[in-house]
Formats: sequence, C-alpha cells, structure tokens
Amino acid sequence: MQTHLAPQYQNTPEGREAEAILRKCVHCGFCTATCPTYQLLGDELDGPRGRIYLMKQVLEGAEPTRATQQHLDRCLTCRNCESTCPSGVQYGHLVDIGRKLVDEKVKRPWGERWVRWALKEGLPSPWFAPAMKLGQAVRGVLPAALQAKVPAPQNAGAWPQQVHARKVLMLAGCVQPAMLPNINAATARVLDAAGIQTLIAPEAGCCGAVKFHLNDQDGGMAQMRANIDAWWPFVAPDSDQPVQAIVMNASGCGVMVKDYGHVLRNDPAYAAKAQRISELTRDLSELLPDLVPSLKSKLKPQKLAQAGQQVFHPPCTLQHGQQLKGGVEKHLGELGFAVQTAAVEPHLCCGSAGTYSVLNPKISYALRDRKLGHLQASQPKAILSANVGCITHLQSGSQVPVKHWVEALDEALR
Repeated sequence: MQTHLAPQYQNTPEGREAEAILRKCVHCGFCTATCPTYQLLGDELDGPRGRIYLMKQVLEGAEPTRATQQHLDRCLTCRNCESTCPSGVQYGHLVDIGRKLVDEKVKRPWGERWVRWALKEGLPSPWFAPAMKLGQAVRGVLPAALQAKVPAPQNAGAWPQQVHARKVLMLAGCVQPAMLPNINAATARVLDAAGIQTLIAPEAGCCGAVKFHLNDQDGGMAQMRANIDAWWPFVAPDSDQPVQAIVMNASGCGVMVKDYGHVLRNDPAYAAKAQRISELTRDLSELLPDLVPSLKSKLKPQKLAQAGQQVFHPPCTLQHGQQLKGGVEKHLGELGFAVQTAAVEPHLCCGSAGTYSVLNPKISYALRDRKLGHLQASQPKAILSANVGCITHLQSGSQVPVKHWVEALDEALR
C-alpha cells in the first residue's frame, strides 16, 4: 500500500514502523472474514482493513475524530487477522501505534478517562488482591455485572517443596494470584511431577500489557524493565542459578513478554536484555512435549475417566498472538485425556480481550455467548483454556466448569 507520511511522523520510530507495516498491506480483505467485530457489526471500519485505512489517513496528516477513536477502540486486538493475512501485516503493532497517535489528538470524555485510569492503575496494583478478597466475601449480594468479574474463592492447595536440578521461572501475574490462584499452584505441581522446579521472582509484577494496551505505553515499558531487572539474576549468561525458561501460564502475559525485545528495541540500556527475555519465554503448553513421557505413567486411569469429554478454547493470544495451535489438544490426548476444540469457529475471540469486556461490554458478551454456544455443543464435562481472562469471562456465562488445562492435568495426577 502506497503511503506518504506527514512530516511530523516521517523521522519518528513510530512513523517508520507504521510505514513499513502499511506497505505490506495489499488491501485484499482476507482479514475481514475472520474479524469478530466485523462479523458482528458488518461495518468496514470495524474490521482490520477499514481500521488500517483510518490509521493510514492519520499518519498522512488527516485529523482524527471521535469516530476514528471509537473504531480503533472496538478492535479486540485478537490478531486473528494476522493469522489470515497472506502478506504478513503486523496489525497488532500497527494498532498500538494508531491508538497512541489518535489518543494524543482526540480527548476522551471524562467518564472514559476515569475508567481507563482505574483499570490501568488498579489491576496491577498491590491493592487488587485485598479488593478481590473483599469482593469474594460479599459476592452473593453483588449485582450480576460485578459478580461476573469476581470468581468464587479457590483453595489453591500446597506448593511443592522439592528441589530439582531443572528449574524454570514463572511469572505469577498481577490478577491471577488473587482471582484464580490454583492455576499457579497447579502449574508448579505438574512441573514438579516431571522433575522441574518452579521459581518466582517476587519483584516481578505485571507483564505490562494492561498499561501498554490502554495507551500508557511509558507505564507499560516501566513494568517491563522492572521485570527484566527481577529476572536478570536468573537468566544472565554468568548466572549462578540459571533457569531453562521463563514460563507463562497466562497466554495474554506470554504474548506480551515475548514482545519485550520488540517494544524495548530502541532502549540502549535494555534492548539486549529484553531480547534475551523474549527468547527464553515459553508458554506452558510449549513444555508439554517434554512433559508427556515423564507424566504418562503417573496419571490415574480412573481420574482420566472421571474427567470425561472436555473441550479446549485456545485463547487468541495463544493461537494468533503466539501462533501456537493444536499443541494442548494433541499432547493432552497423548496423556489419555479426551479433549477436542469446538467444531465451529474455534479461531474466533471469546470477547474477553484483557480489559475489553469492561470497556465494550455489549460486543464482549455477544462474542462470549456465541463462543459458549459452540463450545457447549458437544456437551463437555469441562471447558479448558489457557488464559485467566478467557476463563473468568467464559465462566460468567456458563454452568459448565471452565478452568485452565493445567488444572485438569493436576487433578488427574493427584
């Protein structure tokens, strides 16, 4: 696509990156066929091709409007379009740039600014855990909309204490320990059963995705640098306590951490370290091929039988952001589980998309109900996923239990 950047963008890192991405786009429209918001709304400007056109206009000097901002806001950043695109357009990076430029020129209404500030400051805050605990204590009297955001309290069980020669780092996450603590504990127990010790660097916090995608990119990058500092003693070439990988059991965090090298590429103090972190980062499912031989003999047949037929919802951050498809179902099947994906639209977003369900609830819940209809068609005993946001979002509309696939594996081992 021919692009002529406005003078104010010609010699900026954002302008140069956006121009390179735009030049790859041939405007073919394949992306619209797999865009959830285009399918729901039927508006060209609520699909990737239309949004690319809007961002191109802004980069060429056109003045963005409130409508421009809203069309970009309605994008889930599911990156399904990237999986479909025959030209390799990096739409996710482009929309981060476009949103930043538009927000610099279009002032949001006060209410929107307040909600966005509360989300980006509140979710990664140390106050999130006590607030969640309070919400769980009074969950029964909360309005339905709030109940959907407050899962019932979990007993996470014991963290394994055995020391192993093989070690991995794990990001605990900002909301997961308070909302669904069993995911982290189950991960540690499953890895322990395979002879791998799970370490957590206490100074590591939010991966940076919440702030970065709510246009506080400086705040998000500050969190990324803090995590790199926390992890560096474990991953530096001369480390005396080296780890094999940095494991992510929330695919939304994983796709962000794998992008540290790109986001911080222009930071002379952190570029090389960020690249090292990205190279070491693995989604938990990427360890499964190595875990299968160690775990297969330890699984209880009666537990597998009790688990019954289960259906896997691959989060967009796993299948499109990280391009990891089919691994969870394949390797759980090798372990004896009966797991399949939905027969219809397994590629479409469930509507969670980080903070999207708060900011765009009507679209989000329409996508959730559409996704649940496909997932529940096979009448599974449980719905499995790989991201805390998807799990809580789907559970808010389902009577069928929704959990992380590692929890199902942990249950079969215990």
